[in-house]
Amino acid sequence: MQEKQWALICHLSGLCGYFIPFGNLIVPIIIWSMKKDEMPMVDAHGKEVINFQISFTIWVTIAIVFVFILIGIPILIALIILQVIFIIIATIKADSGELYHYPLTIRFIK
Repeated sequence: MQEKQWALICHLSGLCGYFIPFGNLIVPIIIWSMKKDEMPMVDAHGKEVINFQISFTIWVTIAIVFVFILIGIPILIALIILQVIFIIIATIKADSGELYHYPLTIRFIK
């Protein structure tokens, strides 16, 4: 596979969390760690994906805590919708060769 295709797969792998518990973290980390040394584009995109997915997991955990006082339900729904939208945007940008910086992201890996 070409570098761009691996970057696209890395972005889309963030959706694995809907099928595999913590798949949104595990799958991008595996892809990034396998390809980061040989493909600079995958290295850059992989860092963005991992930072976003770690941040997203933190935001969802906080929203789940707030579910018990009912304010977390709309926040959780909004986070899920935003995650899908941001992943689609990032995948489209990666397909055109651009690096997308996810909003609401804490930079853990630089």
